Amino acid sequence: MKILVCIKQVPDTDDIKWTENNTMQREGVESIINPCDLYAIDEALKIKNTLKNVELTALTMGPLQAKDMLKKVIALGFDRGVLLSDKKFAGADTYATGKTISSAIKSKFSDCDLIVCGQYAIDGDTAQTGPSIATQLNIPQITFVKSIERFDENYFYAIRQLEDGLETVKCDYPALVCILKGENDTTRATINGVKRANTIDIDVLSMSDIELDEAGIKASPTFVSKAFRPEHNRGECQILNVNELSEKIKECANE
Repeated sequence: MKILVCIKQVPDTDDIKWTENNTMQREGVESIINPCDLYAIDEALKIKNTLKNVELTALTMGPLQAKDMLKKVIALGFDRGVLLSDKKFAGADTYATGKTISSAIKSKFSDCDLIVCGQYAIDGDTAQTGPSIATQLNIPQITFVKSIERFDENYFYAIRQLEDGLETVKCDYPALVCILKGENDTTRATINGVKRANTIDIDVLSMSDIELDEAGIKASPTFVSKAFRPEHNRGECQILNVNELSEKIKECANE
């Protein structure tokens, strides 16, 4: 089985910088692996430890500094890391990001059985990239997944989190799943894993390598018109008892 895990580096700082196009500046900013993606990585490692002949690839899109993040994932037990890096990818919204990643998958990973993503990223929190990839690849998708369970030659089972409980979904291959952030600690690299990661080169793909005509901000139908930090103004505070609060609510309702 070939599993591709899509991960993202997110800023590890409150001092977010913006470009002239109101997109987040990522180059030169200290970054971490998106927390939700850590659980996607763990889920893939669990499958590798359960089944035979599982090949794990980590894929990300970003500046060249993202190589360090991919090395960390290889140290956890992945077989290879692939970086989509090109200045033409800059400023991509979720649609353009999904289009770029799906083009890379079509070009280089067409035999992939399962694509695993984090449910959302902490720098955007849109939860759109995974579904966008699945839509453009025209494959089934399962979102809000807590775990992937039983496997067969042609299908697998995923446990989804719903508002009022859990749901078990049976799905054919190939497919994409979006993993929720869990409660347990994620896997840590071993010394041998780090040594092994240092011997493996990261594959870097540009726009021309993945047969894509348009990418980045030029391929993004949405844009940020303004970016700012909210002002913390508490204003005046009133302390009311239950009856006073009830009257206040009625006044507001009648305004």
